[in-house]
Amino acid sequence: MEANENGVKLYYNTEREPLSMPEYGRSILGMVEQLKAIGDRDKRSEQARAVVKSMEILYPAVHQQEDYEHKLWDHLYLIAGLDLDIDAPYPTPKPEVLQTRPLPIPLKKKPVKATHYGRNIESVIDLIAVEAEGEMKTAMIRSLAIYMRQQYLIWNKDSVADETIFADIEKLSDGRIKVPEGISLNKISSDAIFSRPGLNMQQGQPRHNRPQRNNQRRSRRKQQQ
Repeated sequence: MEANENGVKLYYNTEREPLSMPEYGRSILGMVEQLKAIGDRDKRSEQARAVVKSMEILYPAVHQQEDYEHKLWDHLYLIAGLDLDIDAPYPTPKPEVLQTRPLPIPLKKKPVKATHYGRNIESVIDLIAVEAEGEMKTAMIRSLAIYMRQQYLIWNKDSVADETIFADIEKLSDGRIKVPEGISLNKISSDAIFSRPGLNMQQGQPRHNRPQRNNQRRSRRKQQQ
């Protein structure tokens, strides 16, 4: 905002120079510009500490970072364009350090064998495959099959045979897991509904167990009448 003979002119942020540290806003930028204009180095250093304190108040999330005081002083230098002659507890950061690109995060390039089950299922299968044969492994296979059936019903159709799930386990394990004979899964209620993530927070629950808010509201109104 700027005053002139015709009144006050308002400036939009799109008309201004972009901020190097937007989280602190233009008020801190104005403080830093005034700070740089102070001629006396001692007063300039004293004012710099006051600006850093203001930055800490305006951006309290910085406390969650390790060595946050050092980061605040680095941010002050960045806002000043690394052109700030003051007595500070930390040295001026080097431009080459600030421009260093982060190391890339390695991604798993191995394709998912069955997208409707997801990559985590393959990790679980790898763990079960090395388990010693016995009741524990059979229980793990059964629990895995129940979960895989649920995922299958979410993304495919309304019903699936147990044998299909068992075959998928053996296929995804590349034959390392053999589903024991006689193993069976519990039956699914006929009115159970499975929906894709984000569409229903109570997936797999029978309809009659779900809260009926509208009916409850009607009942309350009748009681009040």
